[in-house]
Amino acid sequence: MLLADVRTAAPGDATAISRLLAEAIRDGYGEALGEIRAARLVSDHCALPRIRAEIEIPGGAPGWLGWLVAAAADGTLVGAVSGGVPVASEGEIYALCVTPGRRREGVGSALLEAATGRMRAHGAASQRITLPVERAAALPFFAHHGFGELTPVRLGRPL
Repeated sequence: MLLADVRTAAPGDATAISRLLAEAIRDGYGEALGEIRAARLVSDHCALPRIRAEIEIPGGAPGWLGWLVAAAADGTLVGAVSGGVPVASEGEIYALCVTPGRRREGVGSALLEAATGRMRAHGAASQRITLPVERAAALPFFAHHGFGELTPVRLGRPL
């Protein structure tokens, strides 16, 4: 798959990000979490008003670096990532999702690289992510990118 670009999310991307994230949660964690917990996670993190507000935060909240999206050559969004530097020198990936049919094509890696660049530019010397479950399907992806286990659901790496 050819990516046209990884770019900062625009207000018009909110619906696509919400859908991508909800699909990724259901697909990646639905079985492990169970229907009710997965639905709660989707409700908490994928609500369209929340995504819109996060995209439109003027100048960003302290530590918030926003959403980035990956678009296919035809403009269709195929992935998204959000993150920030909430603690001095520590970057945090809050969400990273790729359309299930587009996984293993470099989309997640491109998004992670772009988010990492932003975090480094804001002083991050390390990076963390918290996964919703132990032994998450995403573990091999993050291990490939140098993340190690800090706790059963929290991973980290130096930058």
